[in-house]
Amino acid sequence: MLKTKLHKAGFIITSFMLMAAGSGNKYIPVPGDSAVINKTISRDSIFTGEHIFDAEGLCVCLPEMSANELSEAPRIQLNEQAADFVQNHLKENGFYYDKVKAKNASKFTLIEEIFQQYNIPVELKYLAVVESKLDNRIVSSAGAAGLWQFMPGAAKSFGLKVSGKNDERKHNYKSTVAAAKCLIYLHNMFDDWLLTLAAYNSGPARVLSAIKKSGSRDFWVLQNYLPVETRKHVKKFISVHYHFEGHGSLATLTKAETKAHTDAVAAFIAKQKEPVIKDSLATSAETVKAAK
Repeated sequence: MLKTKLHKAGFIITSFMLMAAGSGNKYIPVPGDSAVINKTISRDSIFTGEHIFDAEGLCVCLPEMSANELSEAPRIQLNEQAADFVQNHLKENGFYYDKVKAKNASKFTLIEEIFQQYNIPVELKYLAVVESKLDNRIVSSAGAAGLWQFMPGAAKSFGLKVSGKNDERKHNYKSTVAAAKCLIYLHNMFDDWLLTLAAYNSGPARVLSAIKKSGSRDFWVLQNYLPVETRKHVKKFISVHYHFEGHGSLATLTKAETKAHTDAVAAFIAKQKEPVIKDSLATSAETVKAAK
């Protein structure tokens, strides 16, 4: 089954144009017709909105509980394979990220609003920090530009105009809409946010190749089959996310980690309800006994 899926995916990819998007080894295959893009976007299974996290890293899906009860609630854990990288990266760059945050509140708000409209995790806004430090004036040596570092061909495929002085890659709103479509397109292919981020950097072909070589769809298993830059790119995103949020979210987890976390939350909620159910059954039994 895996080989069949890879064969089909490979056929699709070779049918698309391969466009550099940022660094020399970053490629994003996109359909040549924007109408095809719109047909590929399926938002149903991307993000339900039920698992959003507050400032304490607790899922808002949790019912009202005491502080003592919430202290035992499941929290997203940083994968141990990313821990050292995150610690070292933030030690070197944390102060700079604080400066980025201080002067870009309005851009973060804009990105959040658009990502909410497209029903994808708003925390993916931190990808723009990794790509451009939220400076839409940046143009890479390869010719990528704007907040999301689109190459001209890829930008056009996702609905942006790139001609002369009219370069919509540098338009914050329009480029963010294009980024949302691109992220959805890639997520539809991989059904995993870390693989989506990897594909945004190095392209789906290399991620699919890593899946085939490793025999796994888990980023932490297949990462050594990806370019070094791509491995760092994903971990930089996780680092920035933890710096700004103080905790992880579904955007920092593999598909397997997401299932494990949501299952743990569901089990925790069910456990908290047990005393209430037992008390209710006891009360009902006493009522029936009294009636007799």
